[in-house]
Formats: sequence, structure tokens, C-alpha cells
Amino acid sequence: MFRRPRLAAVSVAVFSTFFIGTVSAQVPDNYPADYQQIVDAAKKEGKVIIYSTTDTKAANPVIQGFEAMYPGVKVEYNDMNSTELYSRYISEQASGGNSGDVIWSSSMDSALKLAVDYAMTYKSPEVANLPKWSVWNDAAYGTTYEPAVFIYNTRLIKAEEVPTTHPALAKLIDSDLARFKNKVTTYDIEKSAVGFMLAVQDSRNDPNYFDVLKGIAKAGMVVQSSTGTMMERVSSGENLIGYNVLGSYAETRAKKDPGLGVAYPTDYTLVLSRVAFIGKTAKNENAAKLWMDYLLSKRGQNILANKADLASVRNDIDGDNDVDGMTKKLGDSLKPIPVDKSLLDYLQQDKRLEFIKDWRAATGK
Repeated sequence: MFRRPRLAAVSVAVFSTFFIGTVSAQVPDNYPADYQQIVDAAKKEGKVIIYSTTDTKAANPVIQGFEAMYPGVKVEYNDMNSTELYSRYISEQASGGNSGDVIWSSSMDSALKLAVDYAMTYKSPEVANLPKWSVWNDAAYGTTYEPAVFIYNTRLIKAEEVPTTHPALAKLIDSDLARFKNKVTTYDIEKSAVGFMLAVQDSRNDPNYFDVLKGIAKAGMVVQSSTGTMMERVSSGENLIGYNVLGSYAETRAKKDPGLGVAYPTDYTLVLSRVAFIGKTAKNENAAKLWMDYLLSKRGQNILANKADLASVRNDIDGDNDVDGMTKKLGDSLKPIPVDKSLLDYLQQDKRLEFIKDWRAATGK
């Protein structure tokens, strides 16, 4: 998600056996009677262009499922970081050039800022199956349910030491400042849009946020713009603990990396939801509607949760990687970040600069 910017136009033609039997089911049950018109128009368009921060590898199963269900509609998938996506989309809208039909971004605040100006109003047939907090004006939709977690080195942090709350993390560091000197990592909030948003949401959920942050940073903090870099450094032991890391990526890495542990804070656990919308100027409007509906559907969300390892925003998918499963695991500590205009508050220049100033003062960065 926050790797070196790159673009990858992906059109997947090989379908795994997972998708056999889906081709004929072009109009899902309970969709509007005239939905076939959208399908037919989408096939004439022939493609949908997606601008996304979701890693191509993670998105591939969803792309495969979509193309299997709607043969003749190809996916051009452009994978880039959140800053590049935002800047490129605005530039293309201003110039009137070709652009993405659908925006799908983990940077919830900047995605909603784009949606306010550029999103098409489209009420998906799937809206009744989504949490109310995940839908803004029938235009922008939260598509995943991804907790922010602590990560730690399993060889160097004992099981009984693993913190379960944000104050407990600060207390652990304070217990041995020499041991944790420059060994704690998180996002650089000036370079990572997701990191900035999560820090703002921390402050909204904890009235003592800056005091706790000061404690976490007491031994010195190492900041990164990349989720992958944080996980790599914690796994290697270069850092011992990271916080506000996206749990979806951490859990995927931990399955294959015994050196990386994942812990969910029980005082509060922020939950991010990747925001998607269709642009008003989408050249492939009908194909974009198919993609949006597929992404939000039970079929698409099953693939997202069980093939892409991105927790589902629904509560009716197979397995427990969805809202219901997470709620059974973490209960009231879960704090989903709503897809609404409150996300835009700290994008105002004066408030943003003031928050960064306070964050820098607390962390010594």
C-alpha cells in the first residue's frame, strides 16, 4: 500500500477452479429487474479502470472473480500509493483527460475528500447489507474492516510482556528505556496518509492521547512511511514493537513469519475501511457499477476476506474474517472509523499543521 509508487495494468484471464460455475450467474438474486441493462452496457464498454492503493497481489483474486462473473469486461488495475493516487486523480480531473472509473483507497480521509468533489451518486443494490457507518451519501462505500494492531518480535518480546492496551505499551517501554531505545516504530504521519489519519483517530478515542504517545516515544521512536518496512524491521529485531499497523497485512505476514507477532489493543482498536467510489466522469460507468456491486456483494466480500486476507465489512461471509467474527473476538473495543465528513476535519491546513506540531512535540521527531 505504501511501497514505491508504481502502476500495474492488470487484466486477468486465467480463472481458478474457485470461480467455476459463476459465469452464468450474471445478475445476482434480488437485484433490480433492469440490472441486465447495466450488464449489457458494461460489456459494450469492455473494461473498467480501477485506481487503488490495495496491493495487486491482494486484489488479484477479486479481479479474477469479477472477470469470471462478467466475461467480456476486463479490469485495468492501477496499483499506486495513496499520495500518488490522490494527486494523479485530481490532475486528470482538472485536465479532462482519461482517468480511473473507480477509486479504491485505504486513505479514508483523502478518498472521501475526492468523493465530495468527484463521486457519482450510485446506490448499490448491496447497500442494505452494509453497516450504516460505511456508506456516505450513496456515493462512497467502506469495503473492508481492518483493525490497527500492535506488532512485536516474538523472539525478543516474551508472551507475558506483550501489551494489550496503549497505556500498557507506554508502561512496557518505560520499564526498560535502554532496551527499547530507538526500537519502537510507527508511521511517519507527514509521509503516510494512513498514518496521519490513524493518529487523528487515536486522539479522538483517547483524551490522554498525547500523554500516552509521549510515553510510547520516551525511549526514542523510529518512523516509517511503509507498512512493509515496519514489519520487516520488527521481524528482524532491528525494532522490537510497532503500533498502528494495519492488521490485515500483519496477520498475512505473521502466517508465514514466526518472528512476527500480532496483538489487538483492548482499550480501543481502530478499524479502517478502504473507501471506494465511482467518478462522475467515469468513461466506463456501467462497468464501474458492476465492479462496485461485486466488491460489496457476498461473493466479492467472501473472496476479499478468504482469498485476499482483507476482512469483510459485511457480517454474513464464510469464516470469521468479517465484522461478526471481529466483534466476537474484540467486542466493544472495536472503533470503526466512519465514512463521513468528520474525516475531513484535519485535512484543513491549519488543523493539520497544528496536529502535526503537537505530534512532533510528543514524539520528539
